[in-house]
Amino acid sequence: MRVTIIASGSAGNVTLLQAGKTAVLIDIGLSAKRINGHLNTHGVEANTLAGVLLTHEHGDHTKGLRVFSANSSVPVFTNPLTADSLKRSGVVANWNLFASGAEFQIGDLRVLPFSVPHDAADPVGFVFRHAESSFAVLTDLGYATKQVVNCVQGVNALLIETNHDEAMLQNDTKRPWAVKQRILSRHGHLSNAAAAEIIANVATPELRHVLLGHMSEDCNTPTIATEAIRTRLNANGHSQVEIICASNPGDSPPVGITI
Repeated sequence: MRVTIIASGSAGNVTLLQAGKTAVLIDIGLSAKRINGHLNTHGVEANTLAGVLLTHEHGDHTKGLRVFSANSSVPVFTNPLTADSLKRSGVVANWNLFASGAEFQIGDLRVLPFSVPHDAADPVGFVFRHAESSFAVLTDLGYATKQVVNCVQGVNALLIETNHDEAMLQNDTKRPWAVKQRILSRHGHLSNAAAAEIIANVATPELRHVLLGHMSEDCNTPTIATEAIRTRLNANGHSQVEIICASNPGDSPPVGITI
């Protein structure tokens, strides 16, 4: 499997996943024009994608969907509540609906969508498997339920949000208290400490890569986030894990790994 984080953050989220003869996008939170440019750079024609998979309907994960789907018949995989929310906003797409918790196949990929707690219609994370390789996407959640931990445990690579450092968020002067409360809530976003706790709980000797994404530009830094995760992993005996800051606005070089 080849994972390329094209964009990760409040400005947009897009991940390209390639396995065997199958290529999919996970979320589509940049303009269709920018996404097509990135795909061309990686030798992928947009119309050859096996699908676009959506974690939830928020704009930083679906910004390019309307135009992309207007010019392409690529299947869009999501659950019914997320699709309904996007349909109400006028998005027309080649909808392929899945049930959260039910594994399905896209080309050479096995996909397990699972529910996560976030303030959206029916948000999900994903575990992707191909041959002996596995990759999980865990962004936009306030905390990890037992189901989340069980689904993600044992993967080879994990994209997880490290949205904020709690002290930096509390001291931030740009955000009103109501916004801070939303971010800190159980349906908001993960802090560095919360992400470190989750990673420690799901890490096994098979975990080789942790990609840190969806990072606030004002309330976190790559150094602070990486140090928080590294300290916790080392304490749990998982020093073998490569930690990569994958948060980027989509106009810097994408971050890629091979699993």
